[in-house]
Amino acid sequence: MPSCCHCHHEDEPPVNTASVAKYICPMCPGAESDKPGACPMCGMALELNPRWRGPRDEAEDGELRELWTRFVWGSVFLLPVLALSMGEGLPAVRIIPPMANRWMQMVWSAPVVFWCGRPLLQRAWQSFRTLKLNMFSLIGLGVMAAWWFSVAAVLFPDSIPHHYQHGGGVAVYFESAAVITVLVLLGQVLEGRARAATGSAIKSLLGLAPNTAVIVTNDAEVERPIDEVKPGDLLRIKPGTRVPVDGVVVSGASAVDESMISGEPMPVAKEAGDSVSGGTVNGTGSLIMRAERVGADTLLSHIVEMVASAQRSRAPIQKLADRVSGWFVPAVVVVAMLAFAAWWSFGPEPRLAFAVVNAVAVLIIACPCALGLATPMAVTTGVGRGAQMGVLIRHAEALEALEKIDTLMLDKTGTLTEGRPSVTEVLPASGRDAHELLALAAAVEAASEHPLAAAIVRAAQDESIPLAAVSDFQAVPGGGVIGMVDGKDVFIGQAAYLQQHGIELDPDSVAHAARLQNEGHTVVVVVIDDQPAGIIALIDRIKDSSPEAVAALHALGLRIHMLTGDHAATAQRVGEQLGLSVVAAGVTPQQKLEHIAAAKARGNRVAMAGDGINDAPALAAADVGIAMGTGTDVAMQSAGVTLVKGDLRGIQQAIALSRATMKTIRQNLWFAFLYNGLGIPVAAGVLYPLFHILLNPMLASAAMSLSSVSVILNSLRLRGFGGNGTPTVRS
Repeated sequence: MPSCCHCHHEDEPPVNTASVAKYICPMCPGAESDKPGACPMCGMALELNPRWRGPRDEAEDGELRELWTRFVWGSVFLLPVLALSMGEGLPAVRIIPPMANRWMQMVWSAPVVFWCGRPLLQRAWQSFRTLKLNMFSLIGLGVMAAWWFSVAAVLFPDSIPHHYQHGGGVAVYFESAAVITVLVLLGQVLEGRARAATGSAIKSLLGLAPNTAVIVTNDAEVERPIDEVKPGDLLRIKPGTRVPVDGVVVSGASAVDESMISGEPMPVAKEAGDSVSGGTVNGTGSLIMRAERVGADTLLSHIVEMVASAQRSRAPIQKLADRVSGWFVPAVVVVAMLAFAAWWSFGPEPRLAFAVVNAVAVLIIACPCALGLATPMAVTTGVGRGAQMGVLIRHAEALEALEKIDTLMLDKTGTLTEGRPSVTEVLPASGRDAHELLALAAAVEAASEHPLAAAIVRAAQDESIPLAAVSDFQAVPGGGVIGMVDGKDVFIGQAAYLQQHGIELDPDSVAHAARLQNEGHTVVVVVIDDQPAGIIALIDRIKDSSPEAVAALHALGLRIHMLTGDHAATAQRVGEQLGLSVVAAGVTPQQKLEHIAAAKARGNRVAMAGDGINDAPALAAADVGIAMGTGTDVAMQSAGVTLVKGDLRGIQQAIALSRATMKTIRQNLWFAFLYNGLGIPVAAGVLYPLFHILLNPMLASAAMSLSSVSVILNSLRLRGFGGNGTPTVRS
């Protein structure tokens, strides 16, 4: 399994329960607490932080259970209020005197508004106290306006001018205040349950880690809690069980299902020397593994950490919703006041009743919760789905930028090719020994991270050549590596770099190198004490998935460039096999940056995919950097997207997921703007002069709740994203 994300990013520190807030707001970055409650900025219920690794108590579900309890009791108390408000519609109510009826409505509605609706009123008060107006500001104003107006009509009926009375009394709206409260509570319950579903990806990832591990000792095999496993422990992995931590197989052979982390459905064969990752499922064989990374250092923990961090980040498109929300609530209050004044001054009798009803309807229906949920719910679901597919998105900005990519620049080694080259020939110069040439080259390359270096080291090990100690090691970007071995200065790298420094190969070596390169080999030159000592030929085969992946990326309308430090003939051969129209060979890390800068200057949106240290600057400079999970930690630190499997097809999945997520966000925002754009005028009564249509505050409350739920349900459709831009069918 690729060692993906085994690094501590500066903005993603290792999980430490002493430094991670237990509860956070899913909407407002920076709003966090050690206990459940309401967000001081938007009023939404705080949720358990996905990054929390401490004990999980009942408090994480307490808020939802409390809202449900208040909704149930509110519904019970609401029934007599509704019955009494029907007046002559029910024979049993008809016999109750009008004043007694109003008093009874006030008594029965009070617990609905002030006890069941207490969380809503607390959030409204907090919003006014901090001057951070939000959806609960409008709900609180609407409910309080309707209820206290009704109280005044009951307690002080003579204080209201006679010409504003109708039918011998002043209309009361206890049932509206109570129904609005109960409907908002129901909306909060539905919203909370739907929001919980958006975090299902993290919950499923957390559920992959087993709670125990079988530790192998000299005496016996003992099952212990996972927290007791330490690096270096030998663990027994029985058939059908999950691998508890990251490590290396010591003995045994089996096939391991890594689909839950990499998204690749085919089991991967494992034997002694192969790496395994925690959370993957062992097949039919039994394995003994040595633990290497445990706790927060495992691949699974880092994936959870990256997904949680990305879900908490804000996409640039969110700025639009933020700007609108900044003035939306005050504007709605002004509209409600204008509606009240217009109906009171020019409306039909009872004018005061019409004024109150329409002002309350405006306040309730204009709740901006759908607008606030539009972006974060889609981002949360999209990032989570990507993690399940083996596409780790580091932040929402990268998710949004991927949609606009039109140019993709690819490194060759480890990206288009397997990244596991093998040595095919060792050709010493005249008077040199092939055994010595390979020994010196392998000694220096042992200190390098490049796949070509690993191939040379493996070739020496296959020949049972011991690796000598190296000193003064130095990597030359775009050139090669230098080191001191047994008192000799040894350089391994490109012929072009040597020619720039005045070192020329003999004609036979040049001809031999040209032939090998035309056949698709990569050729490196070994120089000892400033004298050419021979060449080493390697071949890195194209990944089986690369042709399919390149075709899929072309189908997305992308221009694909290959940038490689390899020889032009080798690079051109790979480019021809894959159908790449633009191939740049012999490029240094600096020249890769220049290629990206030139494309961006032409107005292109550029993504760069690579896996090595030399790719890190280009990954950081591109609009979106895509790191292969088979690569180095430095590359993954510089990238906005990491492909766990290191498969180029993941780029197509990432771009398709980005397009689907951004489409969902735009649908959500369009619906939220349309809902408020149509709802507020209707609630204010613009249709009344022509059609005598008014929006009851109770219907406005139901519509407000359903708008939020509809936005969340639309976002949840991304959980069925199949990687090709269409939903999958799940049983």
